[in-house]
Amino acid sequence: MNTENIQQPFIKIFPGDLSNNPMQRNTPKVLFSTIKPAGFDHPKLVAFNEQLSEEIGMGKFEEKDLDFLVGNHLPENINSYSTAYAGHQFGNWAGQLGDGRAIIAGEITDASGKKSEIQWKGAGATPYSRHADGRAVLRSSVREYLMSEAMFHLGIPTTRALSLALTGEDVVRDMMYNGNPQYEKGAVIIRTAESFLRFGHFELMSAQREYKTLQELADYTIKNYFKEITSEGVQKYKDFFENVSRKTADLMVEWYRVGFVHGVMNTDNMSILGLTIDYGPYSMMDEYNLNFTPNTTDLPGRRYAFGKQGQIAQWNLWQLANALHPLIKDEKFLEDILNDFGSYFWETHDRMLCKKFGFDQLLTQDEKFFTGWQELMQDLQFDYTLFFNQLEKFNDLKDLKNQFENVSYTFLDDEKISKLENFITTYHSRLEKNIVSKEKSAEIMRTANPKFILRNYLLYQCIEEVQEGRMAMFDKLTHALENPYEEIYPEFSVKRPSKYDNTSGCSTLSCSS
Repeated sequence: MNTENIQQPFIKIFPGDLSNNPMQRNTPKVLFSTIKPAGFDHPKLVAFNEQLSEEIGMGKFEEKDLDFLVGNHLPENINSYSTAYAGHQFGNWAGQLGDGRAIIAGEITDASGKKSEIQWKGAGATPYSRHADGRAVLRSSVREYLMSEAMFHLGIPTTRALSLALTGEDVVRDMMYNGNPQYEKGAVIIRTAESFLRFGHFELMSAQREYKTLQELADYTIKNYFKEITSEGVQKYKDFFENVSRKTADLMVEWYRVGFVHGVMNTDNMSILGLTIDYGPYSMMDEYNLNFTPNTTDLPGRRYAFGKQGQIAQWNLWQLANALHPLIKDEKFLEDILNDFGSYFWETHDRMLCKKFGFDQLLTQDEKFFTGWQELMQDLQFDYTLFFNQLEKFNDLKDLKNQFENVSYTFLDDEKISKLENFITTYHSRLEKNIVSKEKSAEIMRTANPKFILRNYLLYQCIEEVQEGRMAMFDKLTHALENPYEEIYPEFSVKRPSKYDNTSGCSTLSCSS
C-alpha cells in the first residue's frame, strides 16, 4: 500500500493542539489535536476493499500493511490527529464534541487529482472521547463497513470503507444501556471520504467567536470541495450555504428512495458535502412506517424517525445558517434559502417517487396519489422494497392476495385486498398518462428500486458468523450489495422473518459501539 503520499494540509493551515495528549478535555480556539493511535499487538485482517484502495491511490494490500490498517508504527510523514467540532444532539446544544473514536492519517490524491481523507475508527482515545476509550467493537464495525459500501453501490453519497481488522483486544460495551455490559471483540475500521468536515466544525468556531478561523475554514472548504463556486466576497459564502442546502436536500431524497433511516441526525453527524456519515443505529426500512426509528435512544420522541428526516435536515441547516451568519450577515437571504429548502425538497422527493412508480413526469394530481399510497403502505404494513419489486412484475388483479401476501407484515383480509385492488386500478390509470412506452416505464422503475437492501436482520446473522471466524455470509452480502439492482440471491429478497421482530440489533439498536 502506498502511504508515503499521504499529505496533511489541514493541520498545516488551521490552529491546533500539538501535544499528542490523549487526556479528554476542552481544546478552545483550535480545530484539531494531534494524537497517536493506541497500537495493537495482535491485529488480524477481516476485510480489505482492494478496489477502493486502487481507486484512491493506495494500491494493493501486502501483509506488512496490516500494521498501518490498525494504526501501528506510522510512517514518519504521518502526524495523526483528531478534529474538534460542536453540535446539537437531539435538538440540544452539546458544546464541544469532536472525533471521539476517529483518528485521521491525512489525505491522498489519486491520478485524476481527487482527494480522499483517510481515518481510523476505533484506534484509541482522543481528547474528544468524552470519558470513553476510543475503541470500537466488531459488531458496529461490520455494520459500518458493509452499510457504507452498500450505500455507495446504491448510488447514494457516502463515506466508504477501506478495511476492517480485529485488534486482538476485548472491549466492554453495554449494548442496550440497560446495566448489562459485556466483553466484545475490538476492531478498527479505516474509512475514507473526500472530506469528513461536518456542520459541527463551523458551529464550534462560530460559538467560540473565532470568526477569523471560521472564515478560513469556509474558504478552505470552498476551495477544495466546491469548485463550482467562483464568486468572491460575501457572495461566495452565500453560494456556499445554498450549495450545502441543496446537497443536503438531495441526500435526504436519496435516503427516502431506498428506505434508509439514519437514526441519529445530530448536527455533528451532518456532512458539509452532503454525504451519509456515521453509521450507528441506522436501519433500512422493512415495513413502511413514517414513524419508525431504529434508535432506542430516540424513543419515545422519535425525533429522527423515517418520515421526519427531511424536516430534521432543514432544522440542522438552520443551525448551520446561524454558524455562518458572521460571514454572511444577511438574515433575509438565509431565511429565503431555508424556506426554499422545503419546496425544493418536496418537488425533488415527488419526482423521485415518480421514478419508483415508473412515471415519466410529475403531474398535479400525483400528490393525492402519493398520499393514498402512503396510507395503503402503512395500513397493509407492506415491506417498502418488496412492494415496489412486486409492483414491477404485477400482472393479474384476480390474484392479488397470492402476489402480495409475502410483501405484507399483516394478514391481508378481504377489506385490505379491496383497498389494494382500488389502489392498483388507480395506479394503472395513472400509468396510462405516461408519454413513454411500457418498456421504458419498467426501465425507470428498475433503476429506481433496488432488489437488494442490507437489512438489519441480515447484518445480525452476518455479525454472529464473523464473531465466530466464519466469513461466508460476509462475502455473500458483499457480493449482493455490490449489485443491488439485481436479484442475485433470492433468499435475501424476503421480508424480515418474524423471529427477529423484537431482537436487539435487528429491529432497533442503541448508539453503543
